[in-house]
Amino acid sequence: MFDLDVVTLSRLQFALTALYHFLFVPLTLGLSLLLAIMESVYVMTGRAVWREATQFWGTLFGINFAMGVATGVTMEFQFGTNWAYYSHFVGDIFGAPLAIEGLMAFFLEATFVGLFFFGWKRLSKVQHLVVTWLVALGSNFSALWILVANSWMLNPVGAEFNPQTMRMELSSFQEILFNPVAQSKFVHTVSAGYVTGAMFVMSIGAYYMLRGRHLDIARRSLTVAASFGLASALSVVVLGDESGYTAGENQKMKIAAIEAMWETEPPPASFTLFGFPDLKTETTRYEIQIPYVLGLIATRSLDKPVEGIRPLVAHAEARIRKGLPAYQWLAKEGGRAHASIPAELESSIKDVGYSLLLKRIRPDIENADDAQIHAAAASTVPDVPVLFWSFRVMVALGFYFIALFALAFYLSSRRNFRKRWFLWLAFLSLPLPWIAAELGWIVAEYGRQPWIIDGVMPTFVGVSNIPASNVAASLAAFVLFYSALAIVDVALIVKYVRIGPHPAN
Repeated sequence: MFDLDVVTLSRLQFALTALYHFLFVPLTLGLSLLLAIMESVYVMTGRAVWREATQFWGTLFGINFAMGVATGVTMEFQFGTNWAYYSHFVGDIFGAPLAIEGLMAFFLEATFVGLFFFGWKRLSKVQHLVVTWLVALGSNFSALWILVANSWMLNPVGAEFNPQTMRMELSSFQEILFNPVAQSKFVHTVSAGYVTGAMFVMSIGAYYMLRGRHLDIARRSLTVAASFGLASALSVVVLGDESGYTAGENQKMKIAAIEAMWETEPPPASFTLFGFPDLKTETTRYEIQIPYVLGLIATRSLDKPVEGIRPLVAHAEARIRKGLPAYQWLAKEGGRAHASIPAELESSIKDVGYSLLLKRIRPDIENADDAQIHAAAASTVPDVPVLFWSFRVMVALGFYFIALFALAFYLSSRRNFRKRWFLWLAFLSLPLPWIAAELGWIVAEYGRQPWIIDGVMPTFVGVSNIPASNVAASLAAFVLFYSALAIVDVALIVKYVRIGPHPAN
């Protein structure tokens, strides 16, 4: 029976709101830049059809932007309601990029979105173009600061634990900002958003071509989307490789779980293209491997091994044992005004997070036996089949996008968008970027479990001390509210797509 305790319910609620919110984020990123490109063409050529296209896609952008704001605000409130101890423990660090996102990026974006819609007759062409580019810039800045905060949870740099306050405290904002995980994750995520925006424009343009409506705008939109989408899809794959390398450096267990790799893979490590992970035997049946690829992705070399699940569990067990003396010292001395970590415990204080994994098994963790320590170490293995298949479907879709946009680019160069099979293919591909994006977040966040801060705080430690019934009630409310929003969003998008572009005014 699945135990719906406060930890599970809190995780489920945040997962629901995050995945739902991310239905809107990638389209905002992609459409904002496409709007800027189309309006730039309008300003350079003076042709009214480009202004008409910009205004039409801007209407759909506005609907999506409003839904993104409505669903994004509730996510941040959950840190205070459902994850109170996490917020207390790392609030000084985690709150800084979120505050900058609100003050610098969100307000910038929201302000210029208003000018975009109401400034067509009040601003000159160049002034309005600057506004549109600032909307795109604000959207990307917003994603930057959110991903900086999220990446710190995956690779907690620039912070130190203070035994006097029993909290993590900021030591270097520069390290947090230039966290290698944040850099690779930002460029990979925004590129995925650009693919989503390009697919959205191309699919709706294909719909108009199939219906024989608004052909001038449809052809131009398809042309822009084809070239922009091809460049973005290629970027996603290239930058995804960089994300794989940073994960190989900082999240070895995630890489091992994605590969369903129970034993260390000797160099040159092979990538498992296909197979069926078997948890009972801890093997991968019917696997098809590609030589060298995993070594190049995870280690950037052909002479380094990639660690497997079993040795990583043994390493986690060693860290649990090493962290127990430091935990016992903190239990007695932590929180005092003059608490200072003894020299003999300085090396083990970083392993206290591992020892806290035992809290899920017994409260008096200092009395844990060997079997319980091993069970706590085994809990560091995320759900292997979920990660294995999510990653492979995501990657397969990534290569499909490259092929589709390359075909669209070729047809665009030949000025031949009349092939109905291609138009149907483009139209039916509309939901695929969202599927790939959601799978990407599942790989990133589900693969981080059991940590809310990797190696520092187990997820179950960070929850609020509230009844599970309270979280269940708010979860039910979110499901109802977000379902209603989904219906409204789809209805509005469909309505304005059916209406189509209006002549520029």
